Amino acid sequence: MDLSVRIGGLHLKNPVMTASGTFGYGEEYAEFLDLSMLGAVVVKGLSLLPKEGNPPPRIVETASGMLNAIGLQNIGIERFIGEKIPFLRTYHTNVIVNFFGDSIGEYVAAAERLSAVDGIHGLEMNISCPNKQAGWCIFGTDPRVTSEVVGAVRKATKLPLIVKLSPNVTDISLMAKVAEDAGADALSVINTLTGMAIDIRTRRPKLANRTGGLSGPAIKPVAVRMVYEVYKAVKVPIIGMGGIMYAEDAVEFILAGASAVAVGTANFIHPAATTDILEGITTYMREEKIGKVSTLTGAAHAA
Repeated sequence: MDLSVRIGGLHLKNPVMTASGTFGYGEEYAEFLDLSMLGAVVVKGLSLLPKEGNPPPRIVETASGMLNAIGLQNIGIERFIGEKIPFLRTYHTNVIVNFFGDSIGEYVAAAERLSAVDGIHGLEMNISCPNKQAGWCIFGTDPRVTSEVVGAVRKATKLPLIVKLSPNVTDISLMAKVAEDAGADALSVINTLTGMAIDIRTRRPKLANRTGGLSGPAIKPVAVRMVYEVYKAVKVPIIGMGGIMYAEDAVEFILAGASAVAVGTANFIHPAATTDILEGITTYMREEKIGKVSTLTGAAHAA
């Protein structure tokens, strides 16, 4: 069986990746699985300078999911380059760095710095965090601003550029086409949905930030629907994500139009979820007599 897929200019040995923000910088999970088995490791989102993130409490468990309002806490690009990349270079897998900025200039500067580092194979551009302050979200919800920021970063890097889309929009297909036209090589669909939980005893929001990003199985039907819609709107590859817990979930995303999948919340429950899902995809292909996993991409559209 051929499990390899292409995401823009990246060749992945298989379609299973980690979702940014759920796998640390890779090293945290290395004792639980062989990172070399994965198609790619996508690291926690990075900014030019370190960020403390939001005050606690920042995580709340919900029915079939979780709310998080971490606020993009990270060690900053320079510490990542000095402390984390040497470790990741020891593994035979693609390293994709998720990054963000508070301005177009910061996005460009971050992309330029990361593009100069050996051992980084692709960039995932986060324009869609649901638990930052309202002004920041315009990068992922205003088509004009999305086009401007993606276009500026496209000029700043020759690495494969993946744009992570927000589901908190009226028409995700429109935003996908805008990102594609501005130079995205691939699209990550979707980021978390904005949600909220209230403590009925204190009568206050459970998160200090009040709202946060909902992830986990609860959002999977929404994510699958959005991948299905985006697949019809663009020609670039899609990385599907949102509530993937088992191999069957991953296959569902692929049939909807994803070329690869990213596993997120499942990593918190079972640190080796990614490799279990990969094994399950292989079993499914054997049972269905599928020779190439890439032939499954978008197959639901022909049904």
